[in-house]
Formats: sequence, C-alpha cells, structure tokens
Amino acid sequence: MRAGPSQEEIRRHNLGTLLRHVHLSGPTSRAELAGRMGLNRSTIMALTADLTTAGLVREELPRETGRAGRPSLVVRPESARVYVLAFDVGVDRLVAARVGLGGVILDRRETVRPREGFEMPEVAAALAGFARQMHRKTRPDTVCVGAAAAVCGSVGRTDGVVRFGPNIGFKDAPFGEELSKRLALGLPVTVGNDGNVGAIAEQSRGVGLGCRDLIYLHGDVGIGGGIMVNGQLLGGLAGYGGEVGHMVVNPGGRPCACGSRGCLEAEVGEGALMELAGHSTEVTGRAAVRAVVDAAGRGDVRAQDALHRVGDWLGLGVANLVNIFNPEMVIFGGVLRELYLGAAAQVRSRINTSTLVASREDLRLRISAFSDDATVVGAAELAFAQVLADPLEVLSRLA
Repeated sequence: MRAGPSQEEIRRHNLGTLLRHVHLSGPTSRAELAGRMGLNRSTIMALTADLTTAGLVREELPRETGRAGRPSLVVRPESARVYVLAFDVGVDRLVAARVGLGGVILDRRETVRPREGFEMPEVAAALAGFARQMHRKTRPDTVCVGAAAAVCGSVGRTDGVVRFGPNIGFKDAPFGEELSKRLALGLPVTVGNDGNVGAIAEQSRGVGLGCRDLIYLHGDVGIGGGIMVNGQLLGGLAGYGGEVGHMVVNPGGRPCACGSRGCLEAEVGEGALMELAGHSTEVTGRAAVRAVVDAAGRGDVRAQDALHRVGDWLGLGVANLVNIFNPEMVIFGGVLRELYLGAAAQVRSRINTSTLVASREDLRLRISAFSDDATVVGAAELAFAQVLADPLEVLSRLA
C-alpha cells in the first residue's frame, strides 16, 4: 500500500498550481494566491521565491492601492524570458507564433498557401523556418519550454500522427516527429486537432472562461469541434473524439471529403455556401464567407437564401450536440464566426425547434474571442502544459 504524497510531490504540485494561476490570470498578489490555493502566506512566499530563482516569475510592488498597511507583492509571469512555439496548419495558411508565459504573443509569422499540394516535409520546413526567424530576435537569456501545433485533421492522442486530414492531404502523417526534427530544439512537438485546441483557448482565455461544459466549433473549408465536459476535453479512446464536422445531418446529401455524404461540414462548409450563393470560387476563406454575408445584408436574395439554408443545417448540427451534451455555451470560431453572425436567427430557430427545452434553457451562443487565432492560442496552451505541471523539472532538463 502506497503512502500519501511526499513533501516534494506536494511542493511540485503547488509550484505548478501557482504558476498556472499567474499564467492564466496575469499579475496576481501573494495574498490573492494564498486565498485561491488555500495556503498560508509563508508557503506562498517560499513557492514564489523558487519560481523567481528559476526565472519563471518576478515579484514587484503593486501600483498605488489606496489601502493602509504593507501591500502584498504582485507576482508576474516572465513573459519575455520564458516562451513556447505555437503553430497552426490551416487549409490555406500556415502560422507560427512565439508566445510568452502568460499568453502574450511576442512574435508572429503567417503565410498564405494554395489549397493544393500540401506535403508534410514542406509544411514542417516552412514552420521551422518561421521559428528560426523568430528565435534570431530573442534575447540571449530566453528559454523555449515547449512547442505545439494545431492541425485540421484527426490526431492521435500520444504520437502526434495526423491519421486523416482530407482538406490538407495528410494521412498517417507523423507531423509532430517531423516538425520536432526540423526545429532541432530537443523538444517534442505536441499536435492537436484545431477544434480541440480552439476549445482549450476559449475555455482558458476566451469567451468560455469559467465554463466547464462548452462546445467550440471551428470552420475552415471543413468544420471541426472541441467538446469540454466538466472542464475536461472529450478526446475519446485514442484522441479522435470531437469530429462533429462528420456528423451526418442530411443523409444522401452533398458528398464530403471523408467519403460520406451529408456531413455537417459538407452542408455548412465554405463550398456549399459559395455554390448556393452563386459566388465565384476564386475568393476563398473568410473573405468569401464575408462576401456572401455582406451581399445578404444588402438585399441579395440568392445570398439570403444561401445563408438561410446553410444556417438551418448548422442549427440542426448544434441542436444535436445540445441534446447530447447539454453545454452551457456553444462558440463559433474560424469562418463560422461570420457565418453565424449572418445566420444567427436561423440557427437559433432550428435550435428552438429541435432541442429539448431543458437542454437549451441556459444555453449561450457566442462567437470566438480570438478572430483567426483561437487555434494558435490553444496550441500555445498545449505547449505550456508540461512546464505548468512541473516547472522546475522542465527547466532543469532544458538547462
């Protein structure tokens, strides 16, 4: 029979918990940290001293408080010194960012790509090139503590292999291993599905802050989803959970890249909207969706009908998810932000007619707080996970 946790294990847990508070909440006083963690001030002082010595945080006097007595020191993350690399592989763009502790985007690179001809080594090389550009601009005392990438495809939980990414042409692609090799930093690269990392971003830093049960829907050419249940990401047995874009809403409907027909992404995605609205396919992505929404707002009957039809399918998909998961919030990200804003009435109407009253009565529908960057923000949080779990062990290993 194993005894309870050792003093060292408790200390490591507390160090990680304190660092996570500062990382997610920003500058926080010692007194507030003591209250949140249920620890006395002397213990908090010892923990912050360890983290300060490691270069993860710094302490400083607060600005004028207006209160009598000795003020409690404020603990701030060392955002300029400790950072991660976050990447996003979208259908028509590649993004790389250097994100400091505390979630501050310190540097960013982006390139637009044609939608055909994705080759995994080429993608990894392009992202690694961006990383080297950003690294050349860092101070000598900076340290990279992690790296992660968001990919629009099904990703294994532990191996970073993209099992199926039909919209980018990846199949059984060991992307995490390839990108790690190209970066040559001695760090593994965590890889996550774009919908899942978007959900992490919204729950930790976005409109879903404080929500323990939420669904994030991410639109690109296809549709991905991330489902949070009681504060935990629903990944499934091997990590492939949340593929809501391949939920069939219209049996026998439009063909989908996955090989099925009538999937949510086939009925709601960019291609369906452009076809229904009679718009040129030369303009793609958010600009294309925005053009249809703008045309509908100006009275274009065909654009209005397209939004109505696509909004109905989107509402049906959301209604199914609401009945199954009873979330507190559904968040629309990527190109679904524009689509939802243009078809909100139809989405809400379908939800009202196709869900149980008890499941929807406290439901909130929101758009992403991050515009196009929810996936980058979420990837950064994946990359920070290890240092937040055991700060001193990670830094000692990288020293």
